[in-house]
Amino acid sequence: MKRNLGPVNALYPSLTTIVGAIVDGKPNFLAIAHVGIMNHGQPQYLSFGISKSHYSNRGIVEHGEFSVCLPGEDMVVETDYVGLVSGKNTDKSKVFDLFQGELAHAPLIQGCPVCMECRLKQVVDFNTHDVFIGEIVATHAEETVLHQNGKIDISRVRPLLFDMASVKYWSLGAEVAPCWNVGKQLKTTRRGKNLAE
Repeated sequence: MKRNLGPVNALYPSLTTIVGAIVDGKPNFLAIAHVGIMNHGQPQYLSFGISKSHYSNRGIVEHGEFSVCLPGEDMVVETDYVGLVSGKNTDKSKVFDLFQGELAHAPLIQGCPVCMECRLKQVVDFNTHDVFIGEIVATHAEETVLHQNGKIDISRVRPLLFDMASVKYWSLGAEVAPCWNVGKQLKTTRRGKNLAE
């Protein structure tokens, strides 16, 4: 028997990111866990729900560019800090060592194992939040978090996961099963035809 909790978002935990933008001529950063993958094709789009009260929103809209960096577990203090204080009254430009990618207004964090540069494609306007949809222009990854085939190994990134119910950061657990494979166990055949097809 399940209890009805009302309209509660139960999709947590979600990936914690650090979104960067240039605001008033300086890099500013904030921790954002309300992120979404829009598609798997090219170009690739991501979405970020950010409260209208945040200082970074103005810079994202003004320049049409922003960064998305994935902090590892070892950056939990800095990640939490940039989510606690506002750029309106705190200069967060010196919290991280930065590097420049292809976009002039997408500050990238050296200490994050993976960073993405995004060009703003659309803003969805809600009463309290802006949902920024960005096109990935470039992704930068440390060699230490890559497989030999050049793909990112999430177990080496060791990303931070955010959970609203416990209001805590969590770590990634062990792998469970291969995607698009383990479900084949339920495929049954009748008269030689695969019913799952």
